[in-house]
Amino acid sequence: MSTAAHVLLALLAAGPLHGYDLKKAHDLRFPKAKPMAFGQVYATLGRLERDGLVEQTGTDRDGGPDRTLFALTDAGHQALDTWLAAVETPAPYVSSDLLAKVVVALLVADPEQARSWLSAQRRAHTARLRELTALKADPATGLGDVIAADFALTHLDADLRWMQTTLERVTDLHREIHG
Repeated sequence: MSTAAHVLLALLAAGPLHGYDLKKAHDLRFPKAKPMAFGQVYATLGRLERDGLVEQTGTDRDGGPDRTLFALTDAGHQALDTWLAAVETPAPYVSSDLLAKVVVALLVADPEQARSWLSAQRRAHTARLRELTALKADPATGLGDVIAADFALTHLDADLRWMQTTLERVTDLHREIHG
């Protein structure tokens, strides 16, 4: 089951919601994530219902088209608990666009050009680090945004440390690749 499905189960744990309200709740709780499309919400609800993890509990109009309420079943609560209790296995291999770009730069560029590209990327990461730090310092920032910023800051910091180490090794890496 996808992470999106587990997120919908979690949102339904507080009580029955319409698909529209689930989408709004997702986008509110994960403000810095990619917004969930309505089609994804309804397709996921269909799979969750088929698997017995959610059930329809009624419909209402509320001044518009019929809207179906969905509620978590006991099996849905159990699936959510099982997912939360499972430890995420660290990825055996690290893959990212940043890593790929640096390796390609070392393959095709001379050391100075590779350093230039890596330095430009480091400047972009540093600028984003500053933006997120300012966001956290703003008293109007909600807790969800602070948690998301903390997550991003930690990853940006790790990327910056890796880039600094890689910058120090560019000449040796280039020599190793090009003999």
